[in-house]
Amino acid sequence: MIATRDAYGEALAKLGEENDNIVVLDADLSGSTKTSLFAKKFPERFFNMGIAEANMIGTAAGLAAAGKIPFASTFAIFAVGRAWEQVRQSVAYPKANVKIVATHSGITVGEDGGSHQSVEDIAIMRAVPNMTVIVPADGIETALAVKAAADFKGPVYVRLGRNKVPTIFDDTYKFEIGKGVMLRPGTDITFIGTGLMTAQALVAADLLQAEGISARVIHIATIKPLDEEIILAAARETGAIVTAEEHSIIGGLGGAVSELLSEKCPTKLKRVGIKDRFGLSGKGDELLKYFGLLPENLVEAAKEILAEK
Repeated sequence: MIATRDAYGEALAKLGEENDNIVVLDADLSGSTKTSLFAKKFPERFFNMGIAEANMIGTAAGLAAAGKIPFASTFAIFAVGRAWEQVRQSVAYPKANVKIVATHSGITVGEDGGSHQSVEDIAIMRAVPNMTVIVPADGIETALAVKAAADFKGPVYVRLGRNKVPTIFDDTYKFEIGKGVMLRPGTDITFIGTGLMTAQALVAADLLQAEGISARVIHIATIKPLDEEIILAAARETGAIVTAEEHSIIGGLGGAVSELLSEKCPTKLKRVGIKDRFGLSGKGDELLKYFGLLPENLVEAAKEILAEK
Protein backbone atom coordinates (compact mmCIF):
# COMPACT_ATOMS: atom_id res chain seq x y z
CA MET A 1 0.00 0.00 0.00
CA ILE A 2 1.45 3.32 -1.08
CA ALA A 3 -0.13 6.66 -1.92
CA THR A 4 0.39 7.75 -5.52
CA ARG A 5 1.54 11.16 -4.24
CA ASP A 6 4.35 9.45 -2.30
CA ALA A 7 5.42 7.57 -5.41
CA TYR A 8 5.37 10.86 -7.32
CA GLY A 9 7.70 12.58 -4.86
CA GLU A 10 10.19 9.74 -4.99
CA ALA A 11 10.07 9.46 -8.78
CA LEU A 12 10.48 13.21 -9.23
CA ALA A 13 13.55 13.32 -7.01
CA LYS A 14 15.08 10.47 -9.00
CA LEU A 15 14.33 12.20 -12.30
CA GLY A 16 16.04 15.31 -10.99
CA GLU A 17 19.28 13.34 -10.80
CA GLU A 18 18.91 12.18 -14.41
CA ASN A 19 17.88 15.44 -16.06
CA ASP A 20 19.16 18.90 -15.11
CA ASN A 21 16.37 20.56 -17.09
CA ILE A 22 13.67 19.34 -14.73
CA VAL A 23 12.43 22.08 -12.41
CA VAL A 24 9.62 21.89 -9.87
CA LEU A 25 7.08 24.45 -8.74
CA ASP A 26 4.63 24.14 -5.86
CA ALA A 27 1.92 26.34 -4.37
CA ASP A 28 2.97 26.14 -0.71
CA LEU A 29 1.89 22.50 -0.38
CA SER A 30 5.15 20.66 -1.01
CA GLY A 31 4.84 18.65 2.20
CA SER A 32 1.52 17.27 0.99
CA THR A 33 2.28 16.92 -2.71
CA LYS A 34 5.66 15.38 -1.80
CA THR A 35 7.62 17.72 -4.05
CA SER A 36 9.52 18.51 -0.85
CA LEU A 37 11.69 15.47 -1.65
CA PHE A 38 12.88 17.19 -4.82
CA ALA A 39 13.28 20.50 -2.99
CA LYS A 40 15.66 18.97 -0.45
CA LYS A 41 17.89 17.48 -3.14
CA PHE A 42 17.74 20.32 -5.67
CA PRO A 43 16.84 23.57 -3.87
CA GLU A 44 18.14 25.67 -6.77
CA ARG A 45 15.60 24.01 -9.10
CA PHE A 46 12.61 24.19 -6.78
CA PHE A 47 10.27 27.19 -6.57
CA ASN A 48 7.67 27.65 -3.86
CA MET A 49 5.27 30.05 -5.53
CA GLY A 50 3.12 30.53 -2.46
CA ILE A 51 -0.66 30.38 -2.48
CA ALA A 52 -0.72 31.75 -6.02
CA GLU A 53 -1.64 28.88 -8.30
CA ALA A 54 -2.30 30.99 -11.39
CA ASN A 55 1.12 32.58 -11.05
CA MET A 56 2.67 29.15 -10.59
CA ILE A 57 1.23 27.85 -13.88
CA GLY A 58 2.20 31.02 -15.74
CA THR A 59 5.74 30.79 -14.41
CA ALA A 60 5.89 27.12 -15.40
CA ALA A 61 4.92 28.10 -18.95
CA GLY A 62 7.75 30.65 -18.99
CA LEU A 63 10.25 28.08 -17.78
CA ALA A 64 9.08 25.70 -20.48
CA ALA A 65 9.62 28.42 -23.10
CA ALA A 66 13.18 28.71 -21.80
CA GLY A 67 13.81 25.02 -22.42
CA LYS A 68 13.14 23.64 -18.94
CA ILE A 69 10.78 20.75 -18.10
CA PRO A 70 8.60 22.16 -15.32
CA PHE A 71 6.51 20.01 -13.00
CA ALA A 72 3.89 22.15 -11.27
CA SER A 73 2.05 20.66 -8.31
CA THR A 74 -0.77 21.51 -5.94
CA PHE A 75 -4.09 19.95 -4.96
CA ALA A 76 -6.32 19.01 -7.89
CA ILE A 77 -9.06 21.42 -6.86
CA PHE A 78 -6.60 24.33 -7.10
CA ALA A 79 -4.67 23.20 -10.18
CA VAL A 80 -7.84 22.93 -12.24
CA GLY A 81 -9.88 25.60 -10.45
CA ARG A 82 -7.81 28.60 -9.49
CA ALA A 83 -5.35 28.22 -12.36
CA TRP A 84 -7.87 27.38 -15.10
CA GLU A 85 -7.21 30.39 -17.32
CA GLN A 86 -3.44 29.97 -17.16
CA VAL A 87 -3.72 26.24 -17.89
CA ARG A 88 -5.76 27.01 -20.98
CA GLN A 89 -4.10 30.16 -22.26
CA SER A 90 -0.47 29.79 -21.18
CA VAL A 91 0.01 26.02 -21.26
CA ALA A 92 -2.45 24.21 -23.53
CA TYR A 93 -2.98 26.86 -26.21
CA PRO A 94 0.74 27.22 -27.09
CA LYS A 95 1.42 23.53 -26.34
CA ALA A 96 3.89 24.45 -23.60
CA ASN A 97 5.93 21.55 -22.25
CA VAL A 98 4.44 21.81 -18.74
CA LYS A 99 3.57 18.86 -16.51
CA ILE A 100 0.75 19.59 -14.07
CA VAL A 101 0.76 16.89 -11.38
CA ALA A 102 -2.19 17.36 -9.06
CA THR A 103 -2.57 15.44 -5.81
CA HIS A 104 -5.46 15.05 -3.35
CA SER A 105 -8.01 14.37 -6.06
CA GLY A 106 -11.43 12.78 -5.63
CA ILE A 107 -13.46 12.08 -2.52
CA THR A 108 -10.67 10.21 -0.74
CA VAL A 109 -9.20 13.59 0.18
CA GLY A 110 -11.49 12.88 3.12
CA GLU A 111 -12.31 15.30 5.90
CA ASP A 112 -11.49 18.40 3.86
CA GLY A 113 -14.98 18.01 2.42
CA GLY A 114 -16.76 18.81 -0.80
CA SER A 115 -15.08 22.17 -1.29
CA HIS A 116 -11.69 20.45 -1.62
CA GLN A 117 -12.74 17.17 -3.26
CA SER A 118 -12.19 17.56 -6.98
CA VAL A 119 -14.70 15.33 -8.76
CA GLU A 120 -14.74 17.19 -12.07
CA ASP A 121 -11.06 17.73 -12.90
CA ILE A 122 -10.71 14.88 -15.41
CA ALA A 123 -13.67 16.21 -17.39
CA ILE A 124 -12.28 19.74 -17.37
CA MET A 125 -8.75 18.81 -18.40
CA ARG A 126 -9.95 16.26 -20.94
CA ALA A 127 -11.89 19.01 -22.70
CA VAL A 128 -8.79 21.20 -23.11
CA PRO A 129 -7.18 20.82 -26.55
CA ASN A 130 -3.56 19.58 -26.58
CA MET A 131 -3.82 18.23 -23.00
CA THR A 132 -2.84 14.65 -22.16
CA VAL A 133 -4.64 13.28 -19.08
CA ILE A 134 -3.22 10.44 -16.97
CA VAL A 135 -4.70 8.79 -13.85
CA PRO A 136 -2.34 6.10 -12.45
CA ALA A 137 -3.67 3.17 -10.45
CA ASP A 138 -0.82 2.62 -8.00
CA GLY A 139 2.65 3.67 -6.97
CA ILE A 140 4.51 1.65 -9.57
CA GLU A 141 2.44 3.06 -12.41
CA THR A 142 2.77 6.57 -10.99
CA ALA A 143 6.56 6.43 -11.12
CA LEU A 144 6.46 5.20 -14.71
CA ALA A 145 3.87 7.81 -15.69
CA VAL A 146 5.97 10.62 -14.23
CA LYS A 147 8.97 9.45 -16.27
CA ALA A 148 6.81 9.17 -19.40
CA ALA A 149 5.41 12.66 -18.81
CA ALA A 150 8.92 14.09 -18.55
CA ASP A 151 9.88 12.46 -21.84
CA PHE A 152 6.66 13.53 -23.58
CA LYS A 153 6.68 16.84 -25.44
CA GLY A 154 3.64 18.91 -24.56
CA PRO A 155 1.13 19.60 -21.75
CA VAL A 156 0.32 16.73 -19.39
CA TYR A 157 -2.10 16.53 -16.47
CA VAL A 158 -1.44 13.72 -13.98
CA ARG A 159 -4.10 13.07 -11.33
CA LEU A 160 -2.92 11.58 -8.02
CA GLY A 161 -4.51 10.80 -4.65
CA ARG A 162 -3.91 11.36 -0.98
CA ASN A 163 -4.55 7.94 0.55
CA LYS A 164 -2.54 4.74 0.26
CA VAL A 165 -3.83 2.34 -2.39
CA PRO A 166 -3.09 -1.30 -3.23
CA THR A 167 -0.20 -2.10 -5.55
CA ILE A 168 -1.55 -3.98 -8.56
CA PHE A 169 1.46 -3.84 -10.91
CA ASP A 170 4.95 -5.30 -10.55
CA ASP A 171 8.38 -4.33 -11.80
CA THR A 172 7.74 -5.96 -15.18
CA TYR A 173 4.94 -3.53 -16.03
CA LYS A 174 5.54 -1.28 -19.03
CA PHE A 175 3.59 1.97 -19.02
CA GLU A 176 2.85 3.73 -22.29
CA ILE A 177 0.89 6.96 -22.70
CA GLY A 178 -2.32 6.28 -24.59
CA LYS A 179 -2.37 2.53 -23.96
CA GLY A 180 -4.73 0.60 -21.71
CA VAL A 181 -3.95 -2.82 -20.29
CA MET A 182 -6.07 -5.91 -19.76
CA LEU A 183 -5.41 -7.12 -16.23
CA ARG A 184 -7.79 -10.06 -16.37
CA PRO A 185 -9.49 -11.88 -19.25
CA GLY A 186 -13.24 -12.43 -19.27
CA THR A 187 -16.08 -13.20 -21.64
CA ASP A 188 -19.35 -12.12 -20.00
CA ILE A 189 -18.73 -8.48 -19.06
CA THR A 190 -15.90 -5.94 -18.88
CA PHE A 191 -14.93 -3.64 -16.05
CA ILE A 192 -12.99 -0.59 -17.22
CA GLY A 193 -11.34 1.21 -14.32
CA THR A 194 -8.99 4.10 -13.75
CA GLY A 195 -7.08 5.33 -10.72
CA LEU A 196 -7.85 3.59 -7.44
CA MET A 197 -11.05 2.08 -8.89
CA THR A 198 -9.10 -0.42 -10.97
CA ALA A 199 -8.16 -2.28 -7.78
CA GLN A 200 -11.85 -2.30 -6.82
CA ALA A 201 -12.72 -3.74 -10.23
CA LEU A 202 -10.26 -6.61 -9.74
CA VAL A 203 -11.94 -7.53 -6.46
CA ALA A 204 -15.36 -7.28 -8.10
CA ALA A 205 -14.21 -9.66 -10.84
CA ASP A 206 -13.20 -12.20 -8.18
CA LEU A 207 -16.63 -11.91 -6.55
CA LEU A 208 -18.36 -12.50 -9.88
CA GLN A 209 -16.11 -15.45 -10.71
CA ALA A 210 -17.29 -17.13 -7.51
CA GLU A 211 -20.80 -16.95 -8.99
CA GLY A 212 -19.74 -18.31 -12.37
CA ILE A 213 -19.59 -14.94 -14.16
CA SER A 214 -16.49 -14.21 -16.24
CA ALA A 215 -15.47 -10.55 -15.94
CA ARG A 216 -12.70 -8.93 -17.95
CA VAL A 217 -10.81 -6.10 -16.22
CA ILE A 218 -9.19 -3.31 -18.23
CA HIS A 219 -7.18 -0.50 -16.71
CA ILE A 220 -7.18 2.83 -18.51
CA ALA A 221 -4.53 5.14 -17.10
CA THR A 222 -4.58 7.56 -20.02
CA ILE A 223 -8.02 9.13 -20.24
CA LYS A 224 -6.82 11.26 -23.15
CA PRO A 225 -5.76 10.08 -25.65
CA LEU A 226 -8.05 7.11 -25.07
CA ASP A 227 -7.03 3.60 -26.11
CA GLU A 228 -9.94 2.97 -28.45
CA GLU A 229 -8.69 -0.40 -29.66
CA ILE A 230 -8.74 -2.19 -26.30
CA ILE A 231 -12.15 -0.75 -25.38
CA LEU A 232 -13.80 -1.58 -28.70
CA ALA A 233 -12.43 -5.12 -28.56
CA ALA A 234 -13.91 -5.57 -25.09
CA ALA A 235 -17.26 -4.21 -26.25
CA ARG A 236 -17.42 -6.56 -29.22
CA GLU A 237 -16.22 -9.61 -27.28
CA THR A 238 -18.20 -9.23 -24.03
CA GLY A 239 -21.12 -7.03 -25.09
CA ALA A 240 -21.38 -5.28 -21.72
CA ILE A 241 -19.23 -2.59 -20.05
CA VAL A 242 -19.07 -1.13 -16.54
CA THR A 243 -16.80 1.88 -16.04
CA ALA A 244 -15.41 2.74 -12.61
CA GLU A 245 -13.87 6.04 -11.50
CA GLU A 246 -13.48 8.21 -8.40
CA HIS A 247 -14.86 11.14 -10.37
CA SER A 248 -18.14 12.42 -11.71
CA ILE A 249 -19.78 10.08 -14.19
CA ILE A 250 -20.09 13.18 -16.38
CA GLY A 251 -17.13 13.81 -18.65
CA GLY A 252 -14.56 11.50 -17.09
CA LEU A 253 -13.71 7.90 -17.96
CA GLY A 254 -17.36 6.91 -18.19
CA GLY A 255 -18.08 9.84 -20.46
CA ALA A 256 -15.10 9.10 -22.70
CA VAL A 257 -16.02 5.42 -23.04
CA SER A 258 -19.69 6.26 -23.65
CA GLU A 259 -18.77 8.70 -26.42
CA LEU A 260 -16.52 6.15 -28.10
CA LEU A 261 -19.01 3.29 -27.95
CA SER A 262 -21.99 5.36 -29.09
CA GLU A 263 -20.12 6.28 -32.26
CA LYS A 264 -18.25 3.08 -33.07
CA CYS A 265 -19.81 0.13 -31.24
CA PRO A 266 -23.13 0.69 -29.37
CA THR A 267 -22.91 -1.46 -26.24
CA LYS A 268 -24.75 -1.93 -22.96
CA LEU A 269 -22.92 0.25 -20.42
CA LYS A 270 -23.19 1.44 -16.83
CA ARG A 271 -21.06 4.17 -15.28
CA VAL A 272 -20.01 3.79 -11.64
CA GLY A 273 -18.76 7.03 -10.13
CA ILE A 274 -19.95 10.23 -8.45
CA LYS A 275 -23.49 10.92 -9.63
CA ASP A 276 -23.49 14.66 -10.40
CA ARG A 277 -22.94 15.97 -6.90
CA PHE A 278 -20.25 17.37 -4.64
CA GLY A 279 -18.36 15.37 -2.06
CA LEU A 280 -18.79 15.31 1.72
CA SER A 281 -16.55 15.43 4.75
CA GLY A 282 -15.59 12.03 6.09
CA LYS A 283 -12.86 9.39 6.05
CA GLY A 284 -11.82 8.24 2.60
CA ASP A 285 -12.96 4.64 3.04
CA GLU A 286 -16.29 5.76 4.45
CA LEU A 287 -16.85 8.05 1.50
CA LEU A 288 -16.09 5.31 -1.02
CA LYS A 289 -18.84 3.29 0.64
CA TYR A 290 -21.25 6.23 0.86
CA PHE A 291 -20.86 7.09 -2.82
CA GLY A 292 -21.11 3.48 -3.96
CA LEU A 293 -17.55 2.95 -5.13
CA LEU A 294 -16.85 -0.44 -3.56
CA PRO A 295 -16.47 -3.83 -5.29
CA GLU A 296 -19.98 -4.86 -4.29
CA ASN A 297 -21.34 -1.80 -6.07
CA LEU A 298 -19.52 -2.84 -9.22
CA VAL A 299 -20.90 -6.35 -8.86
CA GLU A 300 -24.42 -4.92 -8.56
CA ALA A 301 -23.93 -2.80 -11.67
CA ALA A 302 -22.58 -5.81 -13.57
CA LYS A 303 -25.56 -7.97 -12.64
CA GLU A 304 -27.99 -5.24 -13.67
CA ILE A 305 -26.42 -4.89 -17.07
CA LEU A 306 -26.13 -8.63 -17.57
CA ALA A 307 -29.85 -8.94 -16.88
CA GLU A 308 -30.48 -6.33 -19.60
CA LYS A 309 -28.03 -8.05 -21.92
